[in-house]
Amino acid sequence: MAFGLWFTLFELLLKLFLILAFVKKGSAGITSTFTRTKWQSFDIPLDHKVLAIPNGYNAPQQVHITQGDYDGKAVMISWVTADKPGSSRVQYGTSENKYDFKADGTVANYTFYNYKSGYIHHCLVDGLEYEIKYYYKIGEGHSSREFWFQTPPKIDPDSPFTFGIIGDLGQTYNSLSTLEHYMQSGGQTVLFLGDLSYADRYQYNDVGIRWDSWGRFIERSAAYQPWIWSAGNHEIEYMPDVGEVLPFKSFLHRFSTPHLASRSKNPLWYAIRRASAHIIVLSSYSPHVKYTPQWLWLRDELKRVDRKKTPWLIIIMHVPIYNSNQAHFMEGESMRAVFERWFVRHRVDFIFAGHVHAYERSYRISNIRYNVSSGYRYPVPNKSAPVYVTVGDAGNQEGLAGRFRDPQPEYSAFREASYGHSTLELKNRTHAFLNWHRNEDGQKVHADSVIFLNQRWASNLRRRRLKEDQLKARGKIDF
Repeated sequence: MAFGLWFTLFELLLKLFLILAFVKKGSAGITSTFTRTKWQSFDIPLDHKVLAIPNGYNAPQQVHITQGDYDGKAVMISWVTADKPGSSRVQYGTSENKYDFKADGTVANYTFYNYKSGYIHHCLVDGLEYEIKYYYKIGEGHSSREFWFQTPPKIDPDSPFTFGIIGDLGQTYNSLSTLEHYMQSGGQTVLFLGDLSYADRYQYNDVGIRWDSWGRFIERSAAYQPWIWSAGNHEIEYMPDVGEVLPFKSFLHRFSTPHLASRSKNPLWYAIRRASAHIIVLSSYSPHVKYTPQWLWLRDELKRVDRKKTPWLIIIMHVPIYNSNQAHFMEGESMRAVFERWFVRHRVDFIFAGHVHAYERSYRISNIRYNVSSGYRYPVPNKSAPVYVTVGDAGNQEGLAGRFRDPQPEYSAFREASYGHSTLELKNRTHAFLNWHRNEDGQKVHADSVIFLNQRWASNLRRRRLKEDQLKARGKIDF
């Protein structure tokens, strides 16, 4: 009986936190009035220590890892050697300085205008065990380097896990502040929302040079935990004036994705499962209308989602579908028109996007009843809809998007134009904590925090409690 009373009190307390998580028509959103001290938004100089080239001839640099399979038992390790191809072998094991296993990868390079890249290595390390710390070594002789990573817990509905959410990072001092704060957050894997290096803001050979510096910039985190990649507009790099017309050329050479493991034919859209989450990555700048390859793939991938194993269904993309900022307003409308019904039907929990250089969180709303000839034209509350979160504020040289539309739309719950990052803490199959951390003049500040109930399991839990209460009232259950 005491346990039942405690649980009732806990549930009442939880409901206070959930006020912001549920939609009520006419709910007033919050536009933050915080005004930050403006830091300079230019890129860190190439001779700065955070962009330093590692010591040693042909030493591996720009080391980063991503998930290498569908279920988290493999990693893809990538790095660059500048002087010659060298070895593409990874030595690894479960003890420091003791490497019992090895895997061999591939190496290639590319040109962009007159820039010739270093030798880019990708090596798949598979057959790993869950929840194990692995140490790995790459490179040759005295120039070799050593790192480590931790594999995730097994696929299970109650596996706790913390994702970092970062978008539009760039390589400014604001970017550095965001990255350093994220590394203190306890995040275990980054969901990256596109717009990586902003190298396309440079010309000629400097485009490639700034990709190299960004690879060294993120290595402090990305060599030790997976970054799950999605591509943004700054990865397109369509520059016909210098003879470069192949979209995503630099991105696709430098960053690997496990698209084949999720039956995708294109590395720009794919899916993974990690702990208690099913993550779907979409490409905002690839065709997505009906019958296109991305449309066909997403239709099939949503059918593969098993909420009994991975209750949290999360989608990441670059362009936000719901956005109340003047910047990039309604640019996600084409994808909304095509996919929103699927998102609601499959009860997606969260959709994260970047592109807009600010933070914004929506209520659960949808606009699936509207078409060009009839229907209610405004988004309405919908408890089956996702929460849309824009996190495009990591710190790039274009600065913040500070002009929000006024008045604040009813679908917008919280918005602020400051640099920062988010974390999503999946506690179990029913509860998750979403946090947004503001970089306030160099200090990490907890500026928005909401507890969410899972779209599938929480509703099932409520139904079970109702049935138990009914049975208890009839004397058929002894608590």
